[in-house]
Amino acid sequence: MQVILRNDIDGLGKRGDIVDVADGYARNFLLPKGHGIKASAGAIEQAAKMRKARDLRDASDREAATTVASTLVPKVITLTAKAHDGKLFGSIHDAEIVAAVAEQTGIEIDRKAIIIDDPIRTLGQHQVKASLHPEVSFPITLDITEA
Repeated sequence: MQVILRNDIDGLGKRGDIVDVADGYARNFLLPKGHGIKASAGAIEQAAKMRKARDLRDASDREAATTVASTLVPKVITLTAKAHDGKLFGSIHDAEIVAAVAEQTGIEIDRKAIIIDDPIRTLGQHQVKASLHPEVSFPITLDITEA
């Protein structure tokens, strides 16, 4: 059965895509939950409009993420934390990084966009990755100093 997706579904497609799925999957999951509509001539035209809107929104989001990345990459964000002998009491979390970025640069980013590979538990310079868009990820340099 051909279905037009109304929402992004992992492993299946994005909003506005026309996908072939099993009849039972469409009848029992996609259609009742509102994730898709059955493909017809008029619905296919509507799907084209959804895809065009999605592409425009995606392009503007990518451009905004690139602008933020070009602003944040050369900057060093300074954070203060309680420490003893170079080791922190606890660790630096994504919420603290987001607050410091907003305070020092005026750029608001979502805390879920910050990716910390290893916990930050020492003083000095560290790098974390920020992913504001699936195609735009960049490093943020942190300088952790003792409070």
